[in-house]
Amino acid sequence: MTTQRIALITGANQGLGRALAEGLAARMAPEDLVLLTGRDRGRVEEAASAVADGPATARVEGRVLDVRDRAAITTLAAELGEVDIVFSNAAARMTREADPADEVDALAETNNLATTAMLRAFAPRLRPGGRLIVVASALGTLDKLDERVAGRFAAAADSLDAVDELVAEWREAVHEGRAEDEGYGGWLNIPSKVAQVAAVRAIARERRDADLAENKLVMALCPGLIDTAASRPWFEDMSEAQTPAEAARWPVELALADAFDPAFYGELVQFGRVLPWRP
Repeated sequence: MTTQRIALITGANQGLGRALAEGLAARMAPEDLVLLTGRDRGRVEEAASAVADGPATARVEGRVLDVRDRAAITTLAAELGEVDIVFSNAAARMTREADPADEVDALAETNNLATTAMLRAFAPRLRPGGRLIVVASALGTLDKLDERVAGRFAAAADSLDAVDELVAEWREAVHEGRAEDEGYGGWLNIPSKVAQVAAVRAIARERRDADLAENKLVMALCPGLIDTAASRPWFEDMSEAQTPAEAARWPVELALADAFDPAFYGELVQFGRVLPWRP
């Protein structure tokens, strides 16, 4: 009897998330289900319809999921029961001209608290052979931080609760205008990405042996530079940037492969290479 596989992608109505949905839908079996999720119902329905009308073999379904709503994440996880592939991909967009205090709440809630919520909800629900991949960035290593705070992020990687607490402290420092003086820096993306990787490392400490025994992978992913509306304002030269479809190719291969390099477990990985947490 064939078991239906379930793949879930957050932030999937555009960019990398949509490309991941397209890649999985084209490679999975007709009895399998790809859940394409996002906040806006109209955009989710349009994206799901377009992916289903493409070279998809699996069933594609759009779901409204605002990852800032942790109760909604828990509810969806309980509804699905078990999953095979999860890409935690949703991210808040930043603007160059904005005051960091105006954007830190959306960033922390979408990139960080949602990441820890996804890990709590779905890591225990991975079937044997499952993959849970958090889309992060090469900015997520400790050397990208000022030494005044790098040790705090390293220590927070002991537990998801500690990561959430540190994110709250960083968020408060931004609002109170203390962030740069305390070493968090002025660019929100760096503490946010390091905290995402810290969260992956935290849950990996708890689950590594049991997960590896069942061929389960939990890791963070750096997909590389992608030519999207979110990334263009931050880079003068996009000539080397990938299309979303190009960036999705290797992660889709990894998610569907029968086996993976155990060295990937709990780490930040780019194009098959582990980016050391402490370079």
